[in-house]
Amino acid sequence: MATDKMDANGELDEILQRVADLQKWRDVFDSRGYALFSLFLRLELQQGCVKGTRFYCRCHILLELFSTAKRPSEKKSDEDGEDSSHPASRPPSTSAQSHQFTAPYSIPQALAVSASLGGQAMSPELAVSLRTVLFGNTFHIFNYEWKKSFFKFREPFSEMAYALETERGGACAVQMVVQAHIIKYLLFNRSAESDCTIQSMMTVGEMEQRKALAAALTDILWAAGEEETVTVCLVTSERCFTPHLNYKLDSFTERLQLFTFKKKEEARAFIYEHIQCFREEGSHGIILFLYSLIFSRTIDRIQTDLDCTTTQLLHLRFGNFVCRQALINLLLTGRATPHVFNGTSHCKEQDKPLYGVLTRSNVGYLLWNRDQVNHAQLPLVGSMLKTPKLPIWVCNINGTYSVLFGTNCSLLSDWKMEHLFLLYFYNGQPTQLNTTTLSIDTHSHHWEADSNDSQGDPEKKFPSLEMTIRTKWEGAVIDWNGTVPFF
Repeated sequence: MATDKMDANGELDEILQRVADLQKWRDVFDSRGYALFSLFLRLELQQGCVKGTRFYCRCHILLELFSTAKRPSEKKSDEDGEDSSHPASRPPSTSAQSHQFTAPYSIPQALAVSASLGGQAMSPELAVSLRTVLFGNTFHIFNYEWKKSFFKFREPFSEMAYALETERGGACAVQMVVQAHIIKYLLFNRSAESDCTIQSMMTVGEMEQRKALAAALTDILWAAGEEETVTVCLVTSERCFTPHLNYKLDSFTERLQLFTFKKKEEARAFIYEHIQCFREEGSHGIILFLYSLIFSRTIDRIQTDLDCTTTQLLHLRFGNFVCRQALINLLLTGRATPHVFNGTSHCKEQDKPLYGVLTRSNVGYLLWNRDQVNHAQLPLVGSMLKTPKLPIWVCNINGTYSVLFGTNCSLLSDWKMEHLFLLYFYNGQPTQLNTTTLSIDTHSHHWEADSNDSQGDPEKKFPSLEMTIRTKWEGAVIDWNGTVPFF
C-alpha cells in the first residue's frame, strides 16, 4: 500500500510538471494547433483501457485543464473587446499568460501579492542556489505532500485552540518546531495579564492564533538572521525570470519576492499583515516559510554551518523529502549545524571538523529511535538542546515529530522543581482531541527497580514517549494520569 501511494504521488508530480510546461507550449499554439493537441489526447484516452487506468487519468486531467483554458483565438477576442485601440498583433503580456489557467496546487490569486509591493525579485542565480542548498541539485522540486502543507490551527476557543494540525510527512518537522514557538508565545511572551497555564491556551481565538503564528515565525527567522535581519518570501502573480535549461520549473519559486527587514518588530508586523500567505489552504505556507528561513540565514552562512557530513538540508526517504538534522537545528538554534552534540568535534577519517550546537536556545530537542537504539546508533543529544532556556522540547520519536512542554518557566533553572512536575504532550495529529498530561517523578526511581526486574528490551514494555523523556531525566517514573499510552 505504501508503495502504491508513493507511485501515485510520483505520477501526480509528473502531471503537475506537464501542466506547468503547457504554459510554454501555449505560446506556439494557434487555434488549429489546439485542436490537433486535443484530438491527440482524445485518441490516447480511447486507448486508456490498453495502457492502464493511471495513464487514462493522466490524459484526462491534461485534457480537462487544457480544454477549460482560453484558446488563443478566444484570448485575442477578449483583448480586442477590452480595448480596441490596442493593435491585434500585440504579443500577450506575462500577466495575461499567467491567468489563462490555474494548475492544481498553484497559489490562489488572492494569496499572491502585488509585484509593486517593493520586494526584491527572485533571480535565476538565486533560485539555483536555493534549489541546490535544499536538494543538492536543480532538478528536484517539492512534491505534492509539501505543496499542500500550511499552518492550520485547530478550532479557536477549544481545548486544542493553541495547536497546529499536521499530517505525516517531511513538512511535519517544520510545523512542529513552529508549534513549539507558538506555545512559547502563548505561555511566556503574551501580556503580563496572561496566565502561564494550560487553561490559558484554551481561550485562544482566531485573532490570537494569527498573532501567535506571526510571532513564532518571526522569532525563528530573527534567530536565523543572527538578530540583525529577517527576510520574508511571498509569491507574486507574475514570473520574475525565465528558468535555464538545467533548472526544473515549479511555477512557484520563479514568482518569489524577497522582503528584508532590519528591525524585528517591523518584520513581525509585515508577517502578521500577510499571515494568510502562510495559513491559508493552497498557500504553500510551509515552503514559503522554509524559503524565508534560508534567505534570513543566507545561503553563504548555511554553507559555512554545514560540514563534510551534510551538503544539503533535505534528503529523499521513502519517496518523500524529509528534513536533515541541519535543518532542524537551523529552525531551533538559528544555525544549520548538522549534529546534536555540544560544540565542535573532529572526524578522524577525513581529518575535518564536525559542527554541533554552540548555545542554548529557547526551544530544546529530544531524540529517541527504537531502531537506532537496537543497533547502538542513537546520537547523544547534548545539554545545549536537552536543557533549553524554556521547558519546551521538539521530540523526534522514531522519526515522528511532536512537542513536549511545561508551564513552569523555573523548571530548568531550579533543581528542586525537577523532583515532581507536570509535562504536556501534543503529537500534531487531528486524532488527538486533548492535550496529554504527564506526571514526572524523578525522585522515587521506581522505574529503575521495575526495569531491573523485567527481561529484554524496556522499549517493549514502556512507550517510546517515556523512553524519550528518560533521555533527559534518567530513571523518571511517568504517570499518564488515566490516558492510555498512545505514543
